Amino acid sequence: MATTHVFAGLALAAAVAVVAPQFAVVVASAAILGGLFPDFDLYAGHRKTLHFPVYYGALAVPASLAAVLVPTTVTVGLAVFLLAAGLHSASDRFGGGLELKPWRAPSERAVYSHYHDRWLAPRRWIRYDGAPEDLLLAGALSIPALLVFEAPIRTAVLVLLAVSVGYTFVRKPLVSVAQRLLERAPDAVLSVVPNRLLPLEDESERTVD
Repeated sequence: MATTHVFAGLALAAAVAVVAPQFAVVVASAAILGGLFPDFDLYAGHRKTLHFPVYYGALAVPASLAAVLVPTTVTVGLAVFLLAAGLHSASDRFGGGLELKPWRAPSERAVYSHYHDRWLAPRRWIRYDGAPEDLLLAGALSIPALLVFEAPIRTAVLVLLAVSVGYTFVRKPLVSVAQRLLERAPDAVLSVVPNRLLPLEDESERTVD
């Protein structure tokens, strides 16, 4: 889930905030943005356009060094942003593949590595986004942020936890709803739907779920 990525970034930010509490709000904000940023490509080459599992980390090294040597709002925030974005991109490989129903596990595309110039295969440690184990991981990763940060960051974490719980409950039903809507959509709409959401299934395929 996107929220799991945010919590992973916030866990990293919490460690920084313990050492440098004066940057607590900065690192928390940067972690949230960095944790979300790669998924801004959701409808434009998802897990490829803004996902850089190698390059974010490579850029984070000099950025982190700059943050240590010259700790300012900009240097510290940039370093945490890159670390969170890199963690998001790299960790997508440990989830499911890139398809409408990843719990069926047909896809061998988890995230694109521009460095290797190929798609990396999913490990499926987390079967799919919104799986029960994804929610469990999100809850565990949220603990450092809840312990270290104060409001409004703590409030935001609690809201995101609630969103995570809700998404886990509706994850599979949402796919069925989306399919029914797409079946009734005009060609003009279907032409802009990402290929990974097509083709639509017939009823016999749908009963597998």
